[in-house]
Amino acid sequence: MSKTDKVIKIEQIGSPIRRHHSQRETLIGLGLNGIGRVTELPDTPQTRGMLAKVKHLVRVVEEKGDHR
Repeated sequence: MSKTDKVIKIEQIGSPIRRHHSQRETLIGLGLNGIGRVTELPDTPQTRGMLAKVKHLVRVVEEKGDHR
């Protein structure tokens, strides 16, 4: 990965139906396009910003970090 080895595991819990198109596109950018889908993403400010935009549609399942 990039500078950080921290990873966030997120799950989609809400439907993008009847949501603004920018929220749908954000979900797709996060790698989510169906309820119950889970994806792992690097813990960066950009990812955190995307999660903040769709916080009502996703939940953070797990946060992993580099435990050296």
